[in-house]
Amino acid sequence: MSAVVVVGLGWGDEGKGKIVDAIAAERGARLVLRFNGGPNAGHTVVPGVDLHSLPAGTAPPPWHDRVFRLHQVPSGIFTPGCTSICGPGTVIDPDGFLAELAEVAELGGDTSTILLSDRAHVVLQAHRDRDRLLEAARHATSPSLEQGTTKRGVGPCYEDRAAHIGLRLGDLLDGAYLDEYLPFFAAEQSRRLGAYGGAPIDARALRDQCDQWADALRHRIVDSFLLVRDALARNDTIILEGQLGVGRDVDWGIYPYVTSSGTTAGSAAAGTGVPVTAIREVIGVAKAFSTSVGSGPFVTEVHGAEAMRFREAGGSETEHEYGVTTGRPRRCGWFDAVATRQAAQINGCTGIALTKVDALDGFDEVKIATSYDQGGKSIDYVPSNTRAIGQLSPVYELFPGWSGGTRDVQVWSELPYTARVYADAVQNACGVPVAYAGTGPTRLAMAPRHS
Repeated sequence: MSAVVVVGLGWGDEGKGKIVDAIAAERGARLVLRFNGGPNAGHTVVPGVDLHSLPAGTAPPPWHDRVFRLHQVPSGIFTPGCTSICGPGTVIDPDGFLAELAEVAELGGDTSTILLSDRAHVVLQAHRDRDRLLEAARHATSPSLEQGTTKRGVGPCYEDRAAHIGLRLGDLLDGAYLDEYLPFFAAEQSRRLGAYGGAPIDARALRDQCDQWADALRHRIVDSFLLVRDALARNDTIILEGQLGVGRDVDWGIYPYVTSSGTTAGSAAAGTGVPVTAIREVIGVAKAFSTSVGSGPFVTEVHGAEAMRFREAGGSETEHEYGVTTGRPRRCGWFDAVATRQAAQINGCTGIALTKVDALDGFDEVKIATSYDQGGKSIDYVPSNTRAIGQLSPVYELFPGWSGGTRDVQVWSELPYTARVYADAVQNACGVPVAYAGTGPTRLAMAPRHS
């Protein structure tokens, strides 16, 4: 059995989609499963093929080198023979999912292998309304209480799941159950919305909507346990894809500025049905510098022109540091080895994929925060008290930058010497081998350490 978990070691936006796409293609994965989250975050994937490896006269696939911004669709869809599943730990916005499928198909992607677990919960308009109203209530009390939610309804959907009042995708296929349950569900949602001045839910309209979704998604809704069981029996390569990063984990992140699901490797097993004993590798994804979208403390954050240099780094506008889902400018800062090391330890990482090394091309010097200053005391961990994190200052080690380019380099030894020194410093500071260096947006722009 061979299962690989890919998780974020920061606050999200580390480049997990690129790494999942690349590793799935490299290893011939047969299953890629998303294990958490919903439409509240995105993965940018630029799949590609080595044109020199194609037989003479063979055209590349239609999706070659196109930019895909995936929100709910797993990143394994560009690997031939691979089935991509949104697992039981995810929450699905049916309308958004169907729109995303149409976008992927328009760009040449094959959507026939994308499936949904019948155990995944459904994100409804009521959830989005509650999300919006709750954030507005926080702001009305004090702007500092805003959490920076994307208002996609993910938090309220997970809230309903935990309270045992949610709707699962499998429920959409059971008309008798919907007839019995939706009147109660609509009344309960109306009560919760009414507490914040929201409009009530029409149970009849909701039932009609559920029937439309059932018709559109029936052929994709499956018991994913059966597919996982059979893949494990065949010893297929399985990749478990996480959303966001440990900094946004509901237990280990900067609470309350977190997502509503588990983002760690432990949650990968629970959110897919792949047993922990089948997990052989945990690849943590970290950018060569730190970024974050949303509220909460960010110890190594920089501002002004320095932040803009990070934000605008990269070869094209699609690579700049703006949220895939929201379009919001990402907060940027130097590499935080304290938070990354702790995240790697929580996940039991066996390797780190260090993405966007090319974005640091041309910097005279680069920095790594190897500890924090807490009122004159040096600490090497992230405190559990989020307000205390906001009082910390980074303690940096400085390293020479590199004038030579790393763009699209695929062989480790061809990286500039000082770029390799930087990767070694990240490895030493985090206590986990840097297994890959990302050198551009495409699948091929990656230098494995073993090469």
